[in-house]
Amino acid sequence: MSPALTCRKLVTIICEAELETLLLPELARQGAHGYTLTEARGQGARGVRDGAWRASSNIRIEVLCGVGVAERLVEMLQTRFYADYGVVVFVVDVEVLRPGKF
Repeated sequence: MSPALTCRKLVTIICEAELETLLLPELARQGAHGYTLTEARGQGARGVRDGAWRASSNIRIEVLCGVGVAERLVEMLQTRFYADYGVVVFVVDVEVLRPGKF
């Protein structure tokens, strides 16, 4: 017997570390049940983000959620943060076990 998988959205946010305290409460307000946060390093349009000090650090936040929450998160990020901060967001379809958690 195969496990029952259910489709959800994985919203991945890569942004400046200084946004952590502003962004995390907003995730819950938009309906996210939880998140995973890790430090991130890389290079892109804003140069190298090597994490050597807080001002050059990025974080990666991942949220598993339903379509409605994903849409609200993307809209909130565009409206509140895109103009003034380095933010990358991508959304992919994923299949999860225990869909009630997300």
